[in-house]
Amino acid sequence: MTEHVYKSLELTGSSKVGIDDAVKKAIAKASKTLHNLRWFQVTEVRGNIDGGAVSSWQVTLKVGFTLDD
Repeated sequence: MTEHVYKSLELTGSSKVGIDDAVKKAIAKASKTLHNLRWFQVTEVRGNIDGGAVSSWQVTLKVGFTLDD
């Protein structure tokens, strides 16, 4: 196993579809400017309510990536 040093940051993705979609959107957006993304950890899930129904989701996650050599 190769030894790595990781840096992590916090992201919040949102979606009107669901939790999984919010996570995927956050990671896709981060991958446009960051490289070597390796893992994520969901730390919080929230939702918005409109007219008595769930209207959207917000998911906060930590994303880890390896630092360049």
